[in-house]
Amino acid sequence: MFIKHETIEKNIGLMIILTVIVVSFAGLVEILPQAFQKATTQPVKGLKPYTALQLAGRDIYIREGCYNCHSQMIRPFRSETERYGHYSVAGESVWDHPFQWGSKRTGPDLARVGGRYSDDWHRAHLNQPRDVVPESNMPAFPWLGRTALDTTDLPKKMAAMKALGVPYTEDQISKSQADAAGKTEMDALIAYLQVLGTAIKNNR
Repeated sequence: MFIKHETIEKNIGLMIILTVIVVSFAGLVEILPQAFQKATTQPVKGLKPYTALQLAGRDIYIREGCYNCHSQMIRPFRSETERYGHYSVAGESVWDHPFQWGSKRTGPDLARVGGRYSDDWHRAHLNQPRDVVPESNMPAFPWLGRTALDTTDLPKKMAAMKALGVPYTEDQISKSQADAAGKTEMDALIAYLQVLGTAIKNNR
């Protein structure tokens, strides 16, 4: 026996229960199959885990709120791919916890920024964006170049990533502090930016 539509509309509790059931079922149908597809669970060819310095740079990227203005997800539309490059695929982000796809583009998408500019360009851009992009409204981050990178927690961060499935070796974890020693926060952020999207670009 079916419940009359009028009955549902007049009973807010019933409507909430039925809405939850419908949304839950739809979520299972749409999301659950993705967990069993290789295209969404396996890394793309050539993808490597972030080095200790790149991982530290990623944390700085998050800390400074870069994701608030930059996405890292190119949609499969001509207008997107002509400007930014190959559209984003799930296999690029299997080792990102959490992923940095984002949804807002006050600034350009950064999914393929790796290797597009030199380290010196990035350094000048972070110190004073308008020196290299006059119309930019991005804030400057000069303190990153003056702040020594804190490597104390790097082994723990890499161990946590390993627990989440990133294939770090014990050797990489134990050497992480030494690998990032003597660097500034700007060095780390630039190292992170320079690796974004390179796995796909190198395979094309």
